[in-house]
Amino acid sequence: MPDQWFGLIIIGIVAGVASGMFGIGGGLIIVPALILFLGFTQLGANGTSLAALLMPVSIFAVMAYYRAGMLKLSVAFWVAIGLLIGGYLGGILANDLPSDILKKLYGVFLLYMAWRFAEPRKWYAEWRGKSVPKPPENSEGETIWYVLLMVGFVAGIMAGLFGIGGGAVVVPALVTLLHFDQKRAVGTSLAALLIPNIPVLIPYYVNGNLNFGTALFVALGLIGGAFAGAKIALSLPSATVKRLYGIFLLLVGLRFMFF
Repeated sequence: MPDQWFGLIIIGIVAGVASGMFGIGGGLIIVPALILFLGFTQLGANGTSLAALLMPVSIFAVMAYYRAGMLKLSVAFWVAIGLLIGGYLGGILANDLPSDILKKLYGVFLLYMAWRFAEPRKWYAEWRGKSVPKPPENSEGETIWYVLLMVGFVAGIMAGLFGIGGGAVVVPALVTLLHFDQKRAVGTSLAALLIPNIPVLIPYYVNGNLNFGTALFVALGLIGGAFAGAKIALSLPSATVKRLYGIFLLLVGLRFMFF
């Protein structure tokens, strides 16, 4: 779609910033934007999003997190294996089954995680001027390989079904289950998401819901946006990034439930 190249690049930039800040693949921005602004079908948007994310556009963001010591490669490895397996299954399901109910259930999950991350009661207490107890230091849990594999598997299914990349499952799981620092969870998620989109794309390609030429323009925007997003996140306190992530999940959860 050469006539839409500028819009595709802008969508890629916005998605890239969100990707670098929150550890998502970018599909949570790309898919609804392609549908709302450029008239894509759901499956066409999913396929285009996943194809754009196939190219290692987040590599510069991953390098920034790695240099800052905010990336755990052993965790990223097992999550990536789960993403590979779950992603292929999710891609098949997306092309064969109606997913309205699952879409709404996923929206409920995102709203719950938004509550956990944004901590509105703490905001209210701070606004009222009440002292808020300082949270304990993050102590990362033991990284059990099969737990990480399952996290990646579930995230992969969501990625294949909705073209989202899986980070909206991976980051909350690392923070909630393994008590990762928010920035380390984001960096690890981005590293895990670099490769696994390849098998997810196969069912979309076979069913004619994939256009690499269109995806290329989105990917061009993603490259610069992801690096900028990583720089922004690394310059902020982890608590602030966590709270912003909660607001982001709230908006995405509402989108999955009602749009």
